[in-house]
Order: sequence, then structure tokens, then C-alpha cells
Amino acid sequence: MAALLMPRRNKGMRTRLGCLSHKSDSCSDFTAILPDKPNRALKMYKFMQQRLSTEEATRWADSFDVLLSHKYGVAAFRAFLKTEFSEENLEFWLACEEFKKTRSTAKLVSKAHRIFEEFVDVQAPREVNIDFQTREATRKNMQEPSLTCFDQAQGKVHSLMEKDSYPRFLRSKMYLDLLSQSQRRLS
Repeated sequence: MAALLMPRRNKGMRTRLGCLSHKSDSCSDFTAILPDKPNRALKMYKFMQQRLSTEEATRWADSFDVLLSHKYGVAAFRAFLKTEFSEENLEFWLACEEFKKTRSTAKLVSKAHRIFEEFVDVQAPREVNIDFQTREATRKNMQEPSLTCFDQAQGKVHSLMEKDSYPRFLRSKMYLDLLSQSQRRLS
């Protein structure tokens, strides 16, 4: 029985790995490298394909912060980052934004440690790409967590996404397809 299933699984893996050998902004079908199991980002992406106006999607190219301020922009960018296996950057940035809204001192400390352990600590499950000095400064901030304890690390991650992932997103087939689909709905 296992022998019968092996070729099918290998074919799916070859498809995913074949897509990885290309830059994501030139990959013909970004869904080829996503896991077979449907996920929230992909569902949101498909939903927004039907709802997104051309004006909204076009404004995302104005600036990275405009993209981050729009819920469909965040969803599209998250789906794109998943194709690059770098969604931890956006997830960390969003966790920091949510963290800054914390009002309870008790919750602040526990949330700060959760974010640090999930994204910042060396060998964290979803470790973000930050330099040693920033990681150590953030570690020091964990001694007395405050609403600003992640500001330096969040700024570095924001800058990295803005200079690296965001331009690739704007050139990606995914973004260009969203634009053309929203334009076709208007015609």
C-alpha cells in the first residue's frame, strides 16, 4: 500500500521543489509550493480576488506602509511571503503591532516573552533575520518588558521587508494577477 502512495507524493514534492528553483516573482503558479492543506492566507487571497478593487490594489504600490494598512494588502503579502517561506517576518511585525495595544501589565510581560521566544531568540521556531546587536538589545529589553521593547527589532524587520520582499511582491505574478483580475471585473 505504501509503495502505491509513494509516486504520487513524490510527484507533488517534485512540483513544489521545481517551483522553488525559480525566483518567486517569476514562478508561474505560486500555489504549487504551498502545502496541499488549505490555509487561511490562501483562502483570504482567493476571497480578495473577488472583492478587491483595482484602485485598492494599485495603491499598494504607493508604499509598503500603504500595503500594511490595508487588510487585503496584508493578506496578499502574507500569501506571497508563504511562497518564499519567509512569512515569519510579517507575522513578527504584526505581533509587535498587536503587542503595542496591550494595556494590562501582567499580559504585557507574558506576551513579550511569547513573542521573544517565538521570533527573536536564537533558534526560535519562527526566527526572524536580525543582526546580533539588535537581538541582544531586544533580549536585554526582556528584563523589563515595555510597549517599546521590540521597536528596534520590528524596525529592522520592517526595513528588510520593505527593501527586499515588498519589491518582489510588486513584481510577482500573484500581485499582477490580482491587478488584472480586478481590472477585468470592471470591464
